[in-house]
Amino acid sequence: MINKVVADAPTALHGLCDGMTLMLGGFGLCGIPENAIQEILRLKVKNLTCISNNAGVDDFGIGRLLQARQVRKMISSYVGENAEFERQLLSGELEVELIPQGTLAERVRAGGAGIPAFYTPAGYGTEVGEGKESREFNGKMYLLETALHADFAFVKAWKGDTAGNLVYKGTARNFNPMMATAGKITVAEVEELVPAGELDPNHIHTPGIFVQRIFQGQHYEKRIEQRTVRQG
Repeated sequence: MINKVVADAPTALHGLCDGMTLMLGGFGLCGIPENAIQEILRLKVKNLTCISNNAGVDDFGIGRLLQARQVRKMISSYVGENAEFERQLLSGELEVELIPQGTLAERVRAGGAGIPAFYTPAGYGTEVGEGKESREFNGKMYLLETALHADFAFVKAWKGDTAGNLVYKGTARNFNPMMATAGKITVAEVEELVPAGELDPNHIHTPGIFVQRIFQGQHYEKRIEQRTVRQG
């Protein structure tokens, strides 16, 4: 039986170097690879290109990598909760590619599926479409978008087994599954690690063939990005 388990985050991130392109799963602060981000911070690697739906918040998630000036370029969709991101963008310190959320998801999925490019109507006629090839289909204009890939894809799952099969929970199932398919090396951190064969095959979201390294994470904060409570 194939065993993809590694001891901890430092072992899982072996080979991470300056200048690499990383995918980091999650939606807002939900389902982000907290242990991997903490290890990236500790390693002090620089000039990273980070592909993520969001840029975290100022003191958590990818926001901590931005504070440490480890990120050269962000490829993202939603970045509205991070003041440091805004400051670096406006000052010219950070290169940013903002992508419509559906297009970002499809570019990542295409990367994992071996599709080099695809056409989408999203962004045509806006700044998003500047410099991109366009084409008309059935009377409607579309933009050509290219697939995204990464040197490392870091994902976080609820459960995983020793063969790398993963099950996500709730909102964490948004970007994590597709990013798991698009990295040269996919590292999965899980809340619960079980022996191979214990997960119901019908409930597995990411097959282990896409995962190279898996470890059980620790000390998850699971912060809430915008806490809203009803007034009594």
